Amino acid sequence: MKNNYAQHMAYMAIVTVLIIAGYAWLKLANDSKATLTSTSNKPHFEFITVNGPIQPIPAKANFDQAWVQLGKSLFNSKLLSDDNTVSCASCHLVDYGGDDGFALSTGVNNALGERNSPTVLNAVFNFRQFWDGRSTDLFEQVAGPIHSPVEMNSNWQQIIGKLNNEPKIKQAFKDLNENDITQHNISKAITIYQSSLITPNSAFDRFILGNLNALTAQQKRGWNAFQELGCVSCHQGRNIGGNMYQKLGRIDEIHGVLKKDLGRYNVTKNPNDKHVFKVPSLRNVALTAPYFHNGSVATLDEAVTIMAKIQLGTELSAQTQQDIVSLLHAFSSEGVDHDTP
Repeated sequence: MKNNYAQHMAYMAIVTVLIIAGYAWLKLANDSKATLTSTSNKPHFEFITVNGPIQPIPAKANFDQAWVQLGKSLFNSKLLSDDNTVSCASCHLVDYGGDDGFALSTGVNNALGERNSPTVLNAVFNFRQFWDGRSTDLFEQVAGPIHSPVEMNSNWQQIIGKLNNEPKIKQAFKDLNENDITQHNISKAITIYQSSLITPNSAFDRFILGNLNALTAQQKRGWNAFQELGCVSCHQGRNIGGNMYQKLGRIDEIHGVLKKDLGRYNVTKNPNDKHVFKVPSLRNVALTAPYFHNGSVATLDEAVTIMAKIQLGTELSAQTQQDIVSLLHAFSSEGVDHDTP
């Protein structure tokens, strides 16, 4: 235990320096994520920067609503799947946390996926996409589920052919001065729609913007513990996570089903990347059970206990655990702001 404590203290000293030096980088990274690679009609977010490791979701943003509406139609269209049974929305329910509530999602022919569906809410602020970070941004990410044999099991030629047989969709593209339905334009529309799925005005955002009454007394205790224990060393920035990689089991070894997935190693084949994952966002985390990359943890209480042990090398008192769980609820917003002015 002494060795774990020494490891933890050394790690926290490094992290403190990184957090202080990283505020400017976080703003730059988040601003760059406000632009969409290989697209025009980029959304514009009016960021507000505050002192501290966590930044608020912008309450004001401008989107090309015509592209948003087309992207929403495509996001909900089952024509993107091989047998017309699965849409993006099948695994990402935007009004219910942005995921599907299952440990693992099912695709065409009831094929079972290997990882828990991450939320699409605020995903535009992630520095990479997917649990293993294999896509650089939302635009690149679109192709992944389309080609996956356990998700949509389709291809661009098949999808474009089906969409060309839909008069309303063809007209929507023409209205946007896009006479051809192409891979680029489909990805662009879905990307712009997903970028609009932001959830500002959580209780915690109101708190860091100056409303000290936005958090309860218990949530304030949770926020103090969240910082003092070091949770904030990985869960910070605009998305309270989503802006770095971290090894699962940094201090205490992981066991059981959590250990089966080698994480980013499957992408890089670098032995140092075994069990390394993109740190998930804690935005709306109370709405996205079950937890972890394989959905094997059912409750926030259990997730907090596990993370404290394997990432921080500590066992929480019952009171501290309850305080942190209460804080996590303050990261949720009331709903998705589809029509932010």
